[in-house]
Amino acid sequence: MQENLNKALYEASVIALRDCMGLKDHETLLIITDEVKREIGQALQLAGKELCAESMLLEIKSREINGEEPPVAVAGLMKMVDVVVCPTAKSITHTDARRDAAKEGVRVGTMPGINPDIMSRCLNADYDRIIKLTDFIAEKLKPVKTIRVVTSKGTDVSMPVKGRMIIPSRGVLKNKGESGNLPSGEVFLAPWEDKSQGRVVVDGSMAGIGLLKEPITIDIVDGYAENIQGGEEAKKLEKLLDKAGRDARAVAEFGIGTNYKAKLSGQILEDEKVFGTIHIAFGNNLTMGGKISVSSHLDGLVKEPDVYFDDEIIMEKGKMVGFEF
Repeated sequence: MQENLNKALYEASVIALRDCMGLKDHETLLIITDEVKREIGQALQLAGKELCAESMLLEIKSREINGEEPPVAVAGLMKMVDVVVCPTAKSITHTDARRDAAKEGVRVGTMPGINPDIMSRCLNADYDRIIKLTDFIAEKLKPVKTIRVVTSKGTDVSMPVKGRMIIPSRGVLKNKGESGNLPSGEVFLAPWEDKSQGRVVVDGSMAGIGLLKEPITIDIVDGYAENIQGGEEAKKLEKLLDKAGRDARAVAEFGIGTNYKAKLSGQILEDEKVFGTIHIAFGNNLTMGGKISVSSHLDGLVKEPDVYFDDEIIMEKGKMVGFEF
């Protein structure tokens, strides 16, 4: 069984590097992992040896929270290669290290919380299908002034977004300076700071916590999570937010999942990509054109939402309106 697992992990690693990252035989690859995701880091390095000129593996100490910077020396090395792939327990997507590497033209794929099951399932998706849906939603978003999300469990939140950068994350990062999650499949943007109002009932999963036993209710006032309720998991979320400071409570992101292969697993890397869900994140949003700089970025997943782009409903109880694969 272990041999089959290793084979599946290796094959998924080849897909990630060759098909998603577009790794070429003359390029250099840096894999950044930690003690938690060492097995995946080693599989990616092994696959890289067969695909490119130099495949290097670097292990760092696992970060405490999503969005925490890697060591300065590692950030410097990230700018000195062609491709960086980061299978880590905590996300380094929303870090200066990732942003600075991308500015230098490095292609960066981040894989926070990745596991072999997610790799083998999601990386084998038909990316043409994912791209079609992702681009459909991104196009719909262009003229939108306000996004509203409503659910039967109590979510009712409005987020002004007019003029904000729309990011279609298709899971294919082949051009110079491109970066994003692997696997991917989502459309996201940063709502205007200090403007979102309403209530979000997170009923799927929460970054830093996993699958929820009890929904977390978050009241948003002037763009900040001011009241959080829902039992022990809500208390844990409050501790995570308070550890990073006031801006960790700021509404940072709205996103819609577009990966039909993804399923709720408790790993936000996959959960936020699940087709038929939306996610709202709190904390850092510099990566997506926002203004919030804090060492935390935590996504909360909402199931079966009604989603309105201004007055037009584009998703009803998790089903896309006006779109078929």
